[in-house]
Amino acid sequence: MTEEEQEEMLVEEDTYLTAGVHIGTQQKTEAMKPFIFKVRNDGLFVLNVKKTDRRISTIAKFLSRFPPEKILLVSARQYGKKPIETFSDVVGASCFAGRFIPGSLTNPSLNQFVEPEVLIVIDPSADRQAVKEGVNVGVPIIGLVDTNNTLENVDIALPTNNKGRKSLALVFYLLAREMKLIKGEIEDREEFDYEVEDFEQSL
Repeated sequence: MTEEEQEEMLVEEDTYLTAGVHIGTQQKTEAMKPFIFKVRNDGLFVLNVKKTDRRISTIAKFLSRFPPEKILLVSARQYGKKPIETFSDVVGASCFAGRFIPGSLTNPSLNQFVEPEVLIVIDPSADRQAVKEGVNVGVPIIGLVDTNNTLENVDIALPTNNKGRKSLALVFYLLAREMKLIKGEIEDREEFDYEVEDFEQSL
């Protein structure tokens, strides 16, 4: 990789690799083929972190067009709890960490009823109820997807290891930082006063 390409990335490639963003599963779906870099000798599929990097930039720009409070993040997975809560605090978004109550997007009589304009799910498979309701109410759905995910009902895919603590922390750290930069809330990336660790779920 040339120095120019390195500079264009949001963080150095090694940062992605250290966080395990590239680590896939031993299954791959047809839809995820374009994001797969290679298959290891042990049968594990490896994601292309350059494509992940570019997709984080694209999604940060997309999300910046919405009022922050109209962005909803959902994670049934334990390791997604801290990343989405910290992200929500930093950018002013809403989140459901833990069990998603059916009807949260479709039943106005529920206490936790919300009307987001965009939905982000940590895993379209684990968060399928939220995805189903997002489709019903017609909001764009961003899904963090691993090599074993299908892209059914996912409008924008963010290819990443969606099961790893460090991987999820880095992805949401970068999304939050880029959104702050795009919206002019910080003048450069050095001004972002959070660390990746602030987004990481403790064991």
